[in-house]
Order: sequence, then C-alpha cells, then structure tokens
Amino acid sequence: MRAAMRAGIVGGLLLLTACGKSQAEMQADCQKALTKASTKTDRPEACKELSQKDYDTILMAWIVDNTIEDMPQKDQDILDLYDDGHVNGSIPGD
Repeated sequence: MRAAMRAGIVGGLLLLTACGKSQAEMQADCQKALTKASTKTDRPEACKELSQKDYDTILMAWIVDNTIEDMPQKDQDILDLYDDGHVNGSIPGD
C-alpha cells in the first residue's frame, strides 16, 4: 500500500514537472512581457510564478537596458568609453 502511494506521488510530481515550464523558460517569458508599466509590485502575468528575487533581477536588467537604448547616441558612446576605454559597442543599446 505504501509503495503504491509513494509511486503515485512520485509519478504525479514527475508529470507536473514534465508539463510545467523550466525556470529559464519562465524567465524568458517574463522578459518578453515587461513593459514600461511593469513595477516591483505590478508584474505582468508571465512573471507571476517567479520568485521576488528573480523578478527584481529581471526587472532591473530590463530597466537598465531600456534606459540605455533610450539615451542619445552621444551619451551611449560616453558610457561605452567608460566601460572599456573604447567606443566599440560593448554596452547594450549601442
């Protein structure tokens, strides 16, 4: 009886794991769903399953990337120069 219950539980967990998305897939979906309206407490639906720490990291990276992309090219070049001493596209947004 115990063995059958244990097998059923393990089988159910394996089935749930196989049907669900991986952590990397959930993070990628979250990145795609972020918009300028996304905040620390107002997450897109695609980000709801992530831990607060993972969501905060993805959100901050998205904010930095989009801030750089929205900067004038001259300012992007200055950041690029500070990055490695050359204007060579080593930062996002260049």
